[in-house]
Amino acid sequence: MNPNPLFDVVAFITQPVWTTAVFWLLALTSVLIAAFVWRHFVEQRTTSNLLQWSIRFVMGAFWWQQSLWKLPPFYTDHPEAPFGETGLAYWMGLLGKHAAIPLQADFVNHVVLPHFYWFAPLVYLLELLTGVSLMFGAFVRAFAIIGALQILNIWLGLYSAPGEWPWTYFFLLLLQVVFAVHCYGRSLGIDAVLDAGRGSRDRTGLVGRLLAAAA
Repeated sequence: MNPNPLFDVVAFITQPVWTTAVFWLLALTSVLIAAFVWRHFVEQRTTSNLLQWSIRFVMGAFWWQQSLWKLPPFYTDHPEAPFGETGLAYWMGLLGKHAAIPLQADFVNHVVLPHFYWFAPLVYLLELLTGVSLMFGAFVRAFAIIGALQILNIWLGLYSAPGEWPWTYFFLLLLQVVFAVHCYGRSLGIDAVLDAGRGSRDRTGLVGRLLAAAA
């Protein structure tokens, strides 16, 4: 029988590996944060906020799931394979071959891939933090922009890759922009708590203003 989304989701959340336990911990934390904000801030108790939290959580889970095939230290789910044939190195190689902008291809081929183990941890960490940010609603504006830039890189890099429909990545980019513009973290997220303290003295300082902008 062909796989379907429902069975794939069930398999993902029940797979007996340590990453499943971490995902459930992230999911529980997201629910607890939403419940706390719902209870303590009356203005948060709207269907719109609940829907935005749901969308934000699902997209955060997507980012988390997509980080699992590039776990350190090898940044691939098939470390036995030769370098460049699987995992993050494989996809970086595709960017180097099919990038829409020659400068991007040159940068990947001559800088990123020769120094793969310098760049791979940064790519992994940014994707992981983007997912956690969306699930928790923490500094969503900042990480939504970071996520949009990551997707922009993939969109342009895989624009002419065989078997790819690059506009899929463009739609994901737009979704990240929506998260940033509409501050989705302020819907049942940690950003809502930060926003509630806007008038405090801490927010008048430089650090406070930076946190407010990120949220």
